[in-house]
Amino acid sequence: MSDPGQNPIDEPLADSPQSADRGIAGFVTGMLIGALVGAGVALLFAPARGDRLRRRLGRGARHLGGRARHRLEHAARQARRGIDRYS
Repeated sequence: MSDPGQNPIDEPLADSPQSADRGIAGFVTGMLIGALVGAGVALLFAPARGDRLRRRLGRGARHLGGRARHRLEHAARQARRGIDRYS
């Protein structure tokens, strides 16, 4: 661990595969959260009738669910490959 007076930001980054995976996972998580927030804000400010908005929300939720499922399956495959490679 570092000195109490040393800034932890100045510490060198670990070059392990696990730290790279966490960075990628954090980035993907941030992108998904940003996309959800952006879509929600866009829908709140876009004028539409209630029934039309509900249909759009349903389609968007199904689409995002499918994309999230695809990304998670891809991440799981990559994690399995990484585990196989380092074990």
